[in-house]
Amino acid sequence: MVYISIIIGCIIGAIIGLNSPIIPYTYSSYLAIAIIAALDTVFGGIASVIKGNFDLKIFLTGFFGNAILSILLTYLGNRLNVDIYLAAIIVFVGRMFTNLAIIRRYYVEKWSKKLDSLAESKKNKAEAKNK
Repeated sequence: MVYISIIIGCIIGAIIGLNSPIIPYTYSSYLAIAIIAALDTVFGGIASVIKGNFDLKIFLTGFFGNAILSILLTYLGNRLNVDIYLAAIIVFVGRMFTNLAIIRRYYVEKWSKKLDSLAESKKNKAEAKNK
């Protein structure tokens, strides 16, 4: 059920994004870092569901908190003429790859077990047929 709501949320967000006015260039860095922060939280939420410790309050506060903090860091960096947002990008993308690795391992193991059980059932049927 959680996967369906995540997919529906992503689809709704994409539809809203495609139909909303184009963001001016001056704000594109803010939007980019907010999207990366939000994606990091989404991947973290999926990994939490897989681990069995998902908490909606933690997910929502992380989603908005990370996006707001990253936007504020980008703003501060622009005011100081320092690319601080690059540090946030490195952290968020690193965490995204870590969470994606957790998700990938889970599904690879799940599919491997399913394939093994299918092969075992075919083997048992073949042995039963030969007897």
